[in-house]
Amino acid sequence: MMIDCSKEELKILQIIGNCAQKMQLPCYLVGGFVRDKLLQRACKDIDVVCVGDGIELANEVAKQFKPTPQVAFFKTFGTANIKVGGFEIEFVGARKESYAAHSRKPEVEPGTLEDDQRRRDFTINALAISLNKDDFGALIDPFNGVEDLKLQLIRTPLEPGTTFSDDPLRMMRAIRFASQLNFSIVPETWLGIIENAHRLHIISKERIADELNKIVLSPKPSVGFDLLYKSGLLKLFFPQMIDLAGAEYIDGKGHKDNFYHTLQVLDNIAEHTNDLWLRWAAILHDIAKPATKRFEKGHGWTFHGHEVVGGRMVPKIFAQLKLPANEKMKFVKKLVELHLRPISLTKENITDSAIRRLLFDAGEDFDALMLLCNADITSKNQQKVQRYLQNFELVRQRCKEVEEKDHIRNWQPPITGELIMQIFNVPPSRIVGDLKTAIKDAILDGAIENSYEAAYAFMLQKAKEVNLVPVS
Repeated sequence: MMIDCSKEELKILQIIGNCAQKMQLPCYLVGGFVRDKLLQRACKDIDVVCVGDGIELANEVAKQFKPTPQVAFFKTFGTANIKVGGFEIEFVGARKESYAAHSRKPEVEPGTLEDDQRRRDFTINALAISLNKDDFGALIDPFNGVEDLKLQLIRTPLEPGTTFSDDPLRMMRAIRFASQLNFSIVPETWLGIIENAHRLHIISKERIADELNKIVLSPKPSVGFDLLYKSGLLKLFFPQMIDLAGAEYIDGKGHKDNFYHTLQVLDNIAEHTNDLWLRWAAILHDIAKPATKRFEKGHGWTFHGHEVVGGRMVPKIFAQLKLPANEKMKFVKKLVELHLRPISLTKENITDSAIRRLLFDAGEDFDALMLLCNADITSKNQQKVQRYLQNFELVRQRCKEVEEKDHIRNWQPPITGELIMQIFNVPPSRIVGDLKTAIKDAILDGAIENSYEAAYAFMLQKAKEVNLVPVS
């Protein structure tokens, strides 16, 4: 076998080969599984091409396993897949495939293995290994993909314009592989991306978001975002990020390039977490700086309130990029809104009140927030970096002390809105919200104890000021 397989993998491949032999269907292992095995990367997706009916082959292979896995198939595209022992195996008949200029869906017709390899996106993904009895394990590499793997190059098997015009998402895939594998895109393929960037408009936002998230999750995401920016692709689906680029100067005073600052923050946080949404918080933490940028005489450039405006932008950007409008979005919004708070605490005498408010507002996301704040330190001045880190450590320590004493994280005020309505026999109204907020603020400010009795007494006092009397 040309590739190094485990016993389990080899057994699965031999079963597929035997079924194909019985059905007289030439059959090959192709694509990402071959690539990743040659790169010694783990891979659980096995792609199989046969010269014939891939759905029939999938059904025959499924019968060889107990319990028999379910065969999911898509007749229009002639594809089927089964799940066996932690592996997802996809079967497809060798085919020719092309996209009309206006279409997001390919026109498919039967073809040879050579046709199938020609329609692949890159030479490193156009590798095939025979599963046929006569030459089981033999490598078929018509485009020198193994050489490109050794040289760490991304190259299209055909002329780039043809490959990218057929499926424009391949332009993002080229950048994704460059980012994931730390490979370089060869000049002619790179030029093909720039020339065909406008074709991305025929691709659904969901498919774009899927590729984008894979770039965000790559070991050094800045590689992918820089290529998306320079190729002209990024502005087509995420113009707000493009707005961060560049530095403006007035009276000799300039601000930093917030696009590349954001990429540095993203790389910094990527070293510490694989959490996709925490990485998105890094991408969006300064997204409102262009909208809030002002030049003030004597002060230079300011971005007052960019965290508040940025928080308001998050739901719109998530909707635009077809990212989920659920608790993941709320998490990102929250971190964008809070990302300056720990920094501001390092610049003042830290009161217990300020610490309690930070703990209350951050809640269970406090550690994620502090990780984002640490990542936000991008100065080239190492002394400055160390000073910031020491200050953050001080904030962290104070938070630990206050939390141990007051238990504010994930805390809820002892008097609820429902209780206020019941005590005073009032409907939901602004006065109920005002009373609830006043109680919460009094406890966070240390004006009253964090207890039901103290909160109740304080509520009666505040209610009296607005002529609200409890029902006996």
